[in-house]
Amino acid sequence: MKLLTDSGNQHALKAVIAANITGTELQIEEVDQASCSGQLPILELPSGKALFSANLTCRYLLGNKDADDFQVDEWLEWESSQLQPFLAPYLVTCIGQGKKDSALLAAVVPLLEHLDKALKDRQYIVGSSVTSADVVVWSALFPLYGDSSKLADELTRYSGIVDWFQNLSTHEAFKSAIATVTKGKGVSACKAGSTSSELSVSAEEVTAAISAFKDGKSPKPWIRTHPMFCRLRNWNTLYICGTDEYGTATETKALEEGLTPQQICDKYNKIHSEIYQWFEIGFDFFGRTTTPQQTEFLADRFVEGTCPLCNYDDARGDQCDKCGKLINATELKLEPALSAFLNTIYPTDDWSNNAKVITRSWVRDGLKPRCITRDLKWGTPVPLEGFTEKVFYVWFDAPIGYLSITANYTDQWEKWWKNPQQVTLYNFMAKDNVPFHSVVFPCSLLGAEDNYTLVNHLQATEYLNYEDGKFSKSRGVGVFGNNAKDTGIPADIYRFYLLFVRPESQDSTFSWEDFMTKNNSELLNNLGNFVNRALMFVSNFFQGVIPAVDVTEDDGQLLAQVNRELQAFIQCLEKVSWGGVGGGNQYIQGQKPWVLVKGNPGEKARAGTVIGLAANVACLLSVMVQPYMPATSNTIQQQLQAPAEVNILTDTFVCRLQAGHKIGKPSPLFQKIEASTMAELKKKFAGTQMERKEKGQKSKTAAPPVQNAAPVKVDQAEVDRLTAEVQKQGDAVRQLKTDKAEKKLVDAEVQKLIALKQQLAAAKGENPAEIIGGKGKKNKKGKK
Repeated sequence: MKLLTDSGNQHALKAVIAANITGTELQIEEVDQASCSGQLPILELPSGKALFSANLTCRYLLGNKDADDFQVDEWLEWESSQLQPFLAPYLVTCIGQGKKDSALLAAVVPLLEHLDKALKDRQYIVGSSVTSADVVVWSALFPLYGDSSKLADELTRYSGIVDWFQNLSTHEAFKSAIATVTKGKGVSACKAGSTSSELSVSAEEVTAAISAFKDGKSPKPWIRTHPMFCRLRNWNTLYICGTDEYGTATETKALEEGLTPQQICDKYNKIHSEIYQWFEIGFDFFGRTTTPQQTEFLADRFVEGTCPLCNYDDARGDQCDKCGKLINATELKLEPALSAFLNTIYPTDDWSNNAKVITRSWVRDGLKPRCITRDLKWGTPVPLEGFTEKVFYVWFDAPIGYLSITANYTDQWEKWWKNPQQVTLYNFMAKDNVPFHSVVFPCSLLGAEDNYTLVNHLQATEYLNYEDGKFSKSRGVGVFGNNAKDTGIPADIYRFYLLFVRPESQDSTFSWEDFMTKNNSELLNNLGNFVNRALMFVSNFFQGVIPAVDVTEDDGQLLAQVNRELQAFIQCLEKVSWGGVGGGNQYIQGQKPWVLVKGNPGEKARAGTVIGLAANVACLLSVMVQPYMPATSNTIQQQLQAPAEVNILTDTFVCRLQAGHKIGKPSPLFQKIEASTMAELKKKFAGTQMERKEKGQKSKTAAPPVQNAAPVKVDQAEVDRLTAEVQKQGDAVRQLKTDKAEKKLVDAEVQKLIALKQQLAAAKGENPAEIIGGKGKKNKKGKK
């Protein structure tokens, strides 16, 4: 195996230490970052594949010697997603440049405290021996703690970290790795914070960046831009979604609203579709599971199938009509097939840590039999004699909707779903839906033995909370898509903020105050300010025409840094990085074009170069933000009067707006959000929807009581029917409780019972709102 790394990259320690521990022969080749398409270090495998993550490389090399512990994965996730974003700029500024920055230190302190607490009375982070967690975190902290003689006072107080770090430093695997990576120079050889694009760039990078910008050519093919990242990379992409519409929850909601299940599904499918259109979610097709194709898929492809004994392709039920042999589905051993599949994709494919943890917990103790039918009316009927009164369980049914929705979109659906050799399948979801997509659905597809495409990448989020509590769809707590439309705030702002606080590795919170802060600082003051300054300079000082650009070595530094941002963007598009924008603002501030433009002809020409470069950076940003803020992207391009040809993303930054190009009229991209507006919205969406509705009703003038109101006419037949339904549903609830069924199932059936009782009360001329709880008692006023 070969490790590609640049000089002084402390993250190479992660790979070399792991190789030393396992005795793996590792050929180390020193290369320039500019010559590589990925972030160094890169491990080239004998198979020809490569690992671009130093943490994954460490885990891969340690193999079976590493503890198979979920905690190890959690620490690797912590190092990459929480420690590095704050440690890297601290290393650059405070260690690399020797500057004092209290704000950067303040950001690192809570992370060091967390690690120090975890190491209290422990020799290793996890378990009783060295694991990937120790290697990865130790390597990240090497520039900080590697030279005990120069250890800053504010760092020595973390005695747990100091003792742990020094103990590992005495291990031969660690000592040898330090000597190899730093060439015997120790900490002084490290490029502090080498994962950050803010590092100084090499002369070779500057030369290459200037050449690419001038030539307008990229060393790699141009890539067409589309709303989603995979289209940005010019992959042949199918993006589907839909509403899963069967199950108990649908029946309950239909009863609550006095509609049929199909009517309730039609209503909410339309609402969902309109919300996604407002948010500009670029689905190729937004479908649903209540379609004939869904029924056909379940009946024809997952009940009928090929006999495993004689290969007859129209075997049905539990006996083959051709060979007469009994087909016992329970004898089909899916666990080995699923485990083999997971073991092949875990090392090289991108699953979020929680998705791996949840899936492993299901597989670790062996797969258990699970019922896939329910005694409901609303669902896909089971097409098997003796079971025709039952329907399929919604979470067995729903994932098959991906196939049926695709079939509704195109008759070429098999090119996507029966083509695992050419198709890569990505799933995005909340963590509570993971097992249905990582275990249940893959088992269904594996069991069908028909070359189905299985999930390759599964990204699951933790929970997004609302202010001081939790979002709750059932109770109406929080602000939802239909609410967002009514706030008057553009969809792009919500898109940006939800991405910014996306709960990737731990729960996060939607806060109106933070929403305002992110809009005003990150968008208005950073991105918006940069684009507006650049375009206003072109408009005010160059008559709206892009001036000639004559790049210098100083400009080359900016171009090279933009290239690094661009390459990182292409490789790791998990979240927006605004580093390139900050660099652009600093570039303008440092060059002072407002002073140069008033000077001699040479200085004015220099101002033109600065502004021409800034306008081209703005053009590039319009392409880069397109997957996240499509309306903002379109606005920038309208103000630039950029031709359609700019909507291609090259591997390097090239000049798209040539000298002489006429721009449009600049205007601010974003508006400041006032604290008073956030206070109003926070108050408006406080409590539950029911509480807000009741509050609104109380604020209205009460209508005078109706005197001598006519008695409600009672339909005795309807009363008798509903009485029987209440009795039947009550028996069903009692039986579920006796059987100690799952709480979610019991709660859903109880809600159906309450809804039936409310209908019965209405039929009797009573107030349905007085029905409470699960025992059907009327709400009596006064003391209980």
